Amino acid sequence: MSKLTLDRILQSQGFGTRKWCRELIAEGEVTIAGETVTDYRAAFEADGLVFTLFDEEWIYREHVYIALNKPANFECSRKPSHHPGVLTILPEQFTWRDVQPVGRLDHDTTGLLLMSDDGAFIHAQSSPKRHIPKIYAATTHDPVTPELIRQLLGGVQLHDEPAPLAAQRCVMLDAHRLEIVLEQGKYHQVKRMLAAAGNHCTALRRTAIGGLLLDALELDEGEWCYLSDAELALLVPD
Repeated sequence: MSKLTLDRILQSQGFGTRKWCRELIAEGEVTIAGETVTDYRAAFEADGLVFTLFDEEWIYREHVYIALNKPANFECSRKPSHHPGVLTILPEQFTWRDVQPVGRLDHDTTGLLLMSDDGAFIHAQSSPKRHIPKIYAATTHDPVTPELIRQLLGGVQLHDEPAPLAAQRCVMLDAHRLEIVLEQGKYHQVKRMLAAAGNHCTALRRTAIGGLLLDALELDEGEWCYLSDAELALLVPD
């Protein structure tokens, strides 16, 4: 990557307009390698650059890939209508750099949510052609029965789908919980499949996407982290 001026670096990382970033630099708010930099025209190799702004250390990232343990009552939308948006959980600069949820979880669904500002990544992860499995733990109103598991594995017909939808895998966790693996990613799919099979979903948590397990990230609800290259590789289907 070629060198970038400091104002462009700050702008690309979501710290505001170039004019605002120049003011921050002129006011001595930016430190690199222990030295305060006040010239916005100073150029640096951006890739992996470590800088301090407002006494907090940052690493330049051309794109960000984020995992969030989504709490309930947050909407996966940049323009939420009834609940706060998930972007309010993240630092403000991620909104400036156009970070978006990868797909959606219902406002009352919790668990693993990917977010990024990389359009190609978002498209690839959202595409049904990729067949990326997503694992959910669903709590049911009525007890989980062998017949319920059989129906979900065999396929249930939803009103607006041309063909029955089937779980890739479905196992009983306890009397009122099951784990279900889906590839399709249809609207409200787990809830609608359970309803079509004669039960009702009372709580839903996404526990994994591809080979990326939420538990392995060790995030409490509402916490987020950057994904490493090794973790991103787990999202690629076998």
